[in-house]
Amino acid sequence: MQLAKIARRRVGWFVRDRFSDHHVRRDVQGVSMVLPWSHRLPDYAAANPAYGQNLVELARLLAPPDGPLTVLDVGANVGDSALQILHATDARVMCVEGDPAYLDFLRLNVGDDSRVSIVEGLLAVGEDETASTAVRSGGTTRFVHSVGDGDSMPTVTTTELRKANPDFDDLRLVKSDTDGYDVPLIPAVAAAWGEARPVLFFEYDPGLTRIAGHDPDRVWTDLASLGYRDVAVWDNGGQPLGRATTSEIQSKTAALDVPGRLWSQARTYWDVAVVHEDDAAGSAALDALVPSSLTL
Repeated sequence: MQLAKIARRRVGWFVRDRFSDHHVRRDVQGVSMVLPWSHRLPDYAAANPAYGQNLVELARLLAPPDGPLTVLDVGANVGDSALQILHATDARVMCVEGDPAYLDFLRLNVGDDSRVSIVEGLLAVGEDETASTAVRSGGTTRFVHSVGDGDSMPTVTTTELRKANPDFDDLRLVKSDTDGYDVPLIPAVAAAWGEARPVLFFEYDPGLTRIAGHDPDRVWTDLASLGYRDVAVWDNGGQPLGRATTSEIQSKTAALDVPGRLWSQARTYWDVAVVHEDDAAGSAALDALVPSSLTL
């Protein structure tokens, strides 16, 4: 029965992928949004109601009592994370998206909301980034280096982003989902907003990170050097796995770190949240969400 259900779902995905530009409106986890028909989010959320809710609950716990939570959403896609955070708590969200295919949906979903700022560009660590081409599958995008202009938007560095958006000087939460580029981007964002010490939430996928040409282990040492210590880990379905520190976590990633695994093959990755050593409120939020130690 389970195999038949999986087969039907994959057939449905195949059909929907043929009409990826078709617009549909879906109610996903209590929020209405416009999606490309090929987008997998409704399927993931229907199969697993916890999917993506770790980020939403983290945002709710971090929201201050006297004003909006400031959020940077890197790889905003269709705006689903922004919509769900805004539904859960008082917030202002800066959405950064570098894929033109999803920018239309992002504008449809959050473009008229005064609480949202949209940055149309590909976030980069430095100004010498090469051109990139978008590779899309099932509602997500990864970028590969290309010769020429590619089909992504112009790049914007983390320091340029900070300078151009003073309303987000007090940045409290960063969400990054860039399919392999989170490892260099997350420390760069943390450094750009150093005095704000935002909580960092990102997808840790060693396989995609290597495909993108980066060392997945480096993120932990880079964040430790910036004063980040506490790490909470969830599986890719949003179920809590445990806690560690930036100095401990590298020894616990062996289950994910499978060199040679192709992006198109079955993937196992983590959602992680990392908190600065001087952020007591952030650590308290992690205590509430993921209280036990990581024992992998």
